Amino acid sequence: MLVVSEEVRAATEAREPVVALESTIIAHGLPRPRNLLVARELEEAVRREGAVPATIAVLDGRPHVGLDKEQLERVANEDGIRKLGHRDLPLAVAAGASGATTVSATALLASLAGVRVFATGGLGGVHREWTVTQDESADLGLLARTRITVVCAGVKSILDVPATLQRLETLGVPVAGYGTDRFPGFYLSDSGHPVDWTLDSPEQVAAVMRAQDALDGPGSALVVANPVPEEEQLDPDLHARVLAGALRACEAEGVTGQAVTPFLLDHLVRHTDGASLSANLAAVRGNVRLAARIATAWSRA
Repeated sequence: MLVVSEEVRAATEAREPVVALESTIIAHGLPRPRNLLVARELEEAVRREGAVPATIAVLDGRPHVGLDKEQLERVANEDGIRKLGHRDLPLAVAAGASGATTVSATALLASLAGVRVFATGGLGGVHREWTVTQDESADLGLLARTRITVVCAGVKSILDVPATLQRLETLGVPVAGYGTDRFPGFYLSDSGHPVDWTLDSPEQVAAVMRAQDALDGPGSALVVANPVPEEEQLDPDLHARVLAGALRACEAEGVTGQAVTPFLLDHLVRHTDGASLSANLAAVRGNVRLAARIATAWSRA
């Protein structure tokens, strides 16, 4: 059922570096035609670092790990591409549906294909007002039981960051800052919260991955929190001001459930004149490059 491209299959069998990439940013995170340009750019960034890109999506009910040119164009341009978390995969397969994969679905499918390193923008997490809504991203539970290394820029700043860090701790998911002892805030280099561990090189990350396997403990992920460079982050004052306005607008308009995150992100893009999107893309680019270097270090272990 799992369709692994010939390039990805050959690389994993030869223990060559491979980096999994999600497809939600292509189908739902960027406007056309910029989305396809960015998708190609991210794959090329992986290749420049000497690794093989494995963009993941579900097409006509078949999960694909590694897309060819036509498949990538389809994800970027086809109307009706669904957004799939890991819970949606059996439904999409049975229905013959097509969808872009979120963090949880991408991590699961990558792991099933033997891909150990995954690059994304920001993780999902615990939502604000959790005590009322009980709204928490499926990313967290999936990462607690999937052995994969996720390179991200922290969690989206629209979420409850300290509660998310606490939840990751409770679930036993190790978190390390890359070159920093501060947890990044997606658009921001520093969310205002510390991390307990710092890793300073791809080789150090690979050493932790080897230790995970040697200890043979619960099959949790490793979160490598890589901050967006300060010169490319969203201005913190602008971020605070616009996010406060977005939260007020969300409450005033009665937006709830799964609609909250896209509403807030869209508000940030519109009210920062696209600066939040630029910071988002800067973070993703940096994460993709670092993930490729980690995958290379891991392949040499």
